[in-house]
Amino acid sequence: MTWNDDASRDLMSLGGRLALLTRGEGSWVWDADGNRYLDFLGGIAVNCLGHAHPVFVEAVASQAATLSHVSNYFATPGQLEIAARLKRLAGTGEQGRVYLANSGTEANETAIKLARLHGGKTGRTKILVMEGAFHGRTMGALSLTPKALYRDPFLPAVPDVVTVEHSLDSLEAAFADGDVAAIMIEPIQGEAGVVELPDGFLARARALADRHDALLILDEVQTGSGRTGEWFAFQREGVIPDAVTLAKSIGAGFPLGALITFGSASDLFYPGTHNSTFGGNPLASAVANAVLGFIEDEHLLDNVNARGAELRTGVAELPLVTATTGAGLLIGIRLSAPVAAEVRAEAHERGLIINAPTADVIRIAPAYTIGDAEVHEFLERFGEALAAVAVPAPTSEIPACAALSERMETK
Repeated sequence: MTWNDDASRDLMSLGGRLALLTRGEGSWVWDADGNRYLDFLGGIAVNCLGHAHPVFVEAVASQAATLSHVSNYFATPGQLEIAARLKRLAGTGEQGRVYLANSGTEANETAIKLARLHGGKTGRTKILVMEGAFHGRTMGALSLTPKALYRDPFLPAVPDVVTVEHSLDSLEAAFADGDVAAIMIEPIQGEAGVVELPDGFLARARALADRHDALLILDEVQTGSGRTGEWFAFQREGVIPDAVTLAKSIGAGFPLGALITFGSASDLFYPGTHNSTFGGNPLASAVANAVLGFIEDEHLLDNVNARGAELRTGVAELPLVTATTGAGLLIGIRLSAPVAAEVRAEAHERGLIINAPTADVIRIAPAYTIGDAEVHEFLERFGEALAAVAVPAPTSEIPACAALSERMETK
């Protein structure tokens, strides 16, 4: 089968012509025409074990053969296991609670409800979000995503959402009127171009939230489950949130999201306030337990940190690269010119999958399992893509032969 524009119209992607991928193994994928690509985007920070990993395959197959779904009138062993595991990894203590959803957006919708329940006790309604934030595409999550391209076609949005600039002064000012119910922050903004918070920002947000009786909610959909080299990015800062959302790498490709609460925030939800038909189904729970257990048992976070450092060192020597951002294996590669889209296209032609979230940033989020071979292949192919874009454009000077011919014709 060959992919074509007629077939692409059947998909409501609205993203133009799509490559048709048919299979994957490790950090490699193949398209319908037999072309092979090195996947250094990982389904946008999802495929933490690569493709078709035996642990993932076995977890899906064995659980599907026993119990794949039950209604939420029942609990299952896998649900209890993943909840206990997430509490332990996040360090919530016994008071922590876990709500299982199907995606990061759903987890963030749940967090919005948590903020409303908290604010409802005192009449506070404002939710603070960061400039450049991305929290999802459903109406609630979209309302907390202050990007006009995504949000404005669907206005009016959920009210009382205030955007905060990336400065401590702006953060202080946002809390000044005492009407804040919660602040939601991505420790590293993936969709904005792997943007890090200013030094001390998260700690100051924690202090202000405490002072004003507001919740500190961290969106770790992209940074959680070990992506930054710690189980959660907030653990790098030593800051404890009231709630954290996660998805993506938690299931290594199987849809699953979660909201984890800490301390008294765990008491805000009560039976009937929120639910999901498929959230925490036995199949998703089994996969997440297998994936997180494998990462833990094999000490893959050590590899995340080591390979992340290796990649940062390697790309620093390449043309157009000015800096790197992020942590672990969530890396933003900053370019000296707004040519990220061209670099992405050149990389694709060379069998390398990367992403251009902004005009001057390339994002990579490869599998936690990458080794020497994958790092070498990435640096070689990425370097070629950068060189292809960095080649100076032809000058407007008339070639010597053409100039001579022109002189001869005028004589």
